[in-house]
Amino acid sequence: MKQAMNQLEQLKQFTTVVADTGNFHQLAAFTPRDATTNPSLILKAVQQPEYAPLLAETVAAHRGEPLESIVDQVLVRFGLEILKVVPGRVSTEVDARLSFDTAATIARARRLIALYEARGVGRDRVLIKIAATWEGIQAARALEREGIHCNLTLLFAFCQAVACGEAGVRLISPFVGRIYDWYKKSAGAAWDEAAHAAANDPGVKSVSQIYTYYKKFGIGTEVMGASFRNVGQILALAGCDLLTISPELLAQLQASEAPLARCLDARAAESAPIHAVSYNEAAFRYALNEDAMATEKLAEGIRAFAVDAGKLDAMIRAL
Repeated sequence: MKQAMNQLEQLKQFTTVVADTGNFHQLAAFTPRDATTNPSLILKAVQQPEYAPLLAETVAAHRGEPLESIVDQVLVRFGLEILKVVPGRVSTEVDARLSFDTAATIARARRLIALYEARGVGRDRVLIKIAATWEGIQAARALEREGIHCNLTLLFAFCQAVACGEAGVRLISPFVGRIYDWYKKSAGAAWDEAAHAAANDPGVKSVSQIYTYYKKFGIGTEVMGASFRNVGQILALAGCDLLTISPELLAQLQASEAPLARCLDARAAESAPIHAVSYNEAAFRYALNEDAMATEKLAEGIRAFAVDAGKLDAMIRAL
């Protein structure tokens, strides 16, 4: 008798599974194709005893160099360790404090790629993570022309997704859980969990809209749902190009053999009754401003990543 597939195995049949962690020791158990990191995940990892030596070694090897150069060495060192485990790509993030500086973002991305290439890792295995501000999207546009592929993160609004598609960005990470968080908090006591579950979850609806738009108009940018709060959100986006999932939720999927159905389908999206739109800078900023959730969550995300980047700076200075 054939053994039933668990939900993680079922999901992998039509969605590329990515591990959302800086803890490369956890990766092998879930065999994801890719892995994503961010300053918060790296900070969390280096505070664990098993990773402290890796941080200390990297800092010692580059002592005397500018702080930002040492930070990049640490980020790339973690990326290299992750690439020993995953067969695909790793996402490495540009400092969030550069989110409104196009030229500085481009320079930092080039340096990260140069560090990877110096260690024998080609551009095809690295995605540079950049916040999806107008400035970040323009930096990604320039980097993509150079063959440096980007993952635009902190993406909450439809206008951000459209601008990324127009810029030829390789991949975007719409944040399902953070969108859900905002609407749940905004509704307060009136929030009805059951009524906003699965396909009715506001974060799921956002990613579904972006996926449908991209497939309808032949936009090559990959959609990678991110920031999940529960397995239900993941199941409702089965069929999305990629989903980046925390080890905790990967374990839940692995533990269940319940049937999993495909929810997003590129062929079905082709007949969706929607129109193409376009945003110049003024229109983009206005559309983002009109979306209170996206405006607040983008600003909050940049602030949080900047705080954790500062904490990582302080740890490095102390060594």
